[in-house]
Amino acid sequence: MEKAKQIKTVGEYTELRGGEILHPLINVLDYQKLRMLEPGTYNFGFYSIFLKETKCGDLRYGKGTYDYQEESLIFVAPGQILTLENYLPDVKPKGKVLVFHPDFIRGTALGNMMNEYSFFSYSSNEALHLSEKESNMVLTIFDTMAMELQQNMDKHSKTLVISHLQLLLNYSTRFYDRQFITREHINKGVLEKFESLLNGYFKSEKPQSMGLPSVAYCADELHLSANYFGDLIKKEAGVSPQEYIQTKVIDVAKENIFDIEKSISEVAYELGFKYPQHFTRLFKQKVGVSPVEYRRLN
Repeated sequence: MEKAKQIKTVGEYTELRGGEILHPLINVLDYQKLRMLEPGTYNFGFYSIFLKETKCGDLRYGKGTYDYQEESLIFVAPGQILTLENYLPDVKPKGKVLVFHPDFIRGTALGNMMNEYSFFSYSSNEALHLSEKESNMVLTIFDTMAMELQQNMDKHSKTLVISHLQLLLNYSTRFYDRQFITREHINKGVLEKFESLLNGYFKSEKPQSMGLPSVAYCADELHLSANYFGDLIKKEAGVSPQEYIQTKVIDVAKENIFDIEKSISEVAYELGFKYPQHFTRLFKQKVGVSPVEYRRLN
């Protein structure tokens, strides 16, 4: 596997692209004024938000290729690995890129809530596709931030830039909610596939060898990032994947408990619990009575 090239700072990235450094910790760059990055694998030490208005090559994140078309937003968190490949030499890229270092927002309200913007950990086939109206809104925010950074910095500058950055992230959250609905031809059936995956899992020997199915395992089996999978299931089912898995475990447990040839401990082990008391605790929490009481009552 090709070793990732480290680009640690916003300034280093800006110089590499031939852009103007507006601020050492945050910058807005226009693709049409930048040099192309050489094809290869990169590890950025900062947040990046790419607005791609033309497709000029493939952007691979992890094992998959980003599902970006014209008018797409791609979010990358510090430490994530990106691979640029299959460039189209005759196509001039068009769009903007916003890069900002975690230090810029450290200690602010936005810095404390960055984990809530889970789309920074989305991966292949999960880019945000924008309508023309949404794209214009994003470009307006990018341009406003760039204009603020080009002025002489004063005591209000950082507050204003961060407020626009948070506005951009909040709009992105709304746009992703819309995408979960409008891209049903891609997302359709994920809940059904999740249910089928769990049914097959508990009918196999996997619980005894692998334990309870994790959210990460299910997401990987469905070829989705854990965060995208979690957000999608929450939208479709109204509960988190972990809660969905627990409900399925209890449903299977209720059936197995009626086999009086098996002890409660055997039922627990067959479901993937290492310790029967953990099964008993979860069962009582979800059902209201212990497995032993449930068997007796029914």
